[in-house]
Amino acid sequence: MSSVRILQDRITENIVVEKRGGAGWITFNDPGRHNAVSVAMWEAIPVALAALAEDPAIRVVVLTGAGDRAFVSGANISQFDNMRSGEEAVLAYEKVAEAAQLALYDYDKPTLARIKGYCIGGGLNIALCCDLRVASDDSAFAIPAGKLGLGYRMTAIRNLVTVVGAARALEIFLTAARFDAREADRRGLLHKVVPAAELDATVQDYVDGISANAPLTLKAGKKMIRQLQQLGPEVDREAMSRLVLQCFESNDYREGRKAFAEKRAPSFTGT
Repeated sequence: MSSVRILQDRITENIVVEKRGGAGWITFNDPGRHNAVSVAMWEAIPVALAALAEDPAIRVVVLTGAGDRAFVSGANISQFDNMRSGEEAVLAYEKVAEAAQLALYDYDKPTLARIKGYCIGGGLNIALCCDLRVASDDSAFAIPAGKLGLGYRMTAIRNLVTVVGAARALEIFLTAARFDAREADRRGLLHKVVPAAELDATVQDYVDGISANAPLTLKAGKKMIRQLQQLGPEVDREAMSRLVLQCFESNDYREGRKAFAEKRAPSFTGT
């Protein structure tokens, strides 16, 4: 199948956007950092999605990671000191990341996460924003926010609860444990787990099946499902945002970043 790369001169090289037949492909392309998402990558996601939305020949969009070791291993922690420290910087970062997340979550066309390797933190949230998640059996999943002391935005929590339910969401979030693909599947995070050698064929089967269906019907049904998943008007979003900022302003967040850099267990105090 022929592949045509687009947007190469408009967005970071760490996001590769291609048209492969009737599918658009978005690849997180920083394998040296296990495809950890930088601010430039967050900024590129809505641009990539918009470009693929304009092409009526594209029926489905696949998101994946470069290399064999990671889908997305989380946010690029090397940027935390400058871009996720201090209220102004945190708010700016959250605005960019939230815009990318919502562009994917609210996207009109069907989306599929092709997961091989690490799918951690923000990477798992990206996958949860997709409609379908297919993983190789050598993949790993976690939301390690509790081990870093950082705030986790409410829409990301919503995505987790919507997919696995409140009880499983609490287990995943509170333990910050890492799960292999079979355990992640049992907890409801995935639609299908296959041997690594079968991943591409399985993804292509999904792409072919979705592409054969009526686009307007799929769009209408997806929109209705997403409407049912919206946060209710009774949710105090401002209060939730304050809780997130409180985490980023805490001593625990500073300790979490320092411990990560020093490759040691953090010592949290709740302050």
